[in-house]
Amino acid sequence: MPNNQVALDPVFRALADPTRRAVIARLARGPAATSDLAAGSRMALPSFLQHLDALESAGLVRSRKQGRVRTYRLAPKPLRAAERWIADQRALWERRLDALDTYLLDLQERRS
Repeated sequence: MPNNQVALDPVFRALADPTRRAVIARLARGPAATSDLAAGSRMALPSFLQHLDALESAGLVRSRKQGRVRTYRLAPKPLRAAERWIADQRALWERRLDALDTYLLDLQERRS
């Protein structure tokens, strides 16, 4: 894999969890402190921190500690890579389905 390419497996693994997707959605509005991100969660802080670690390990978020406050922000590059992969897959399947539709219409016309 080229150096500038994002590994998608950790990105999709991280996005598979609803808590992590909620964090991503919240960070899309701007940076937030750990306590602010955890406030909407119904889990203990150590469990929530594991979710933040998974997001950071996947490269989806970056954190910075200033004093006693750790602030997280979205890292969009992996999300853009996942979006491109999904768009490529969609285009591939649309072409395949269009070809199938054409084939079935031709088949139907031959039978008529």
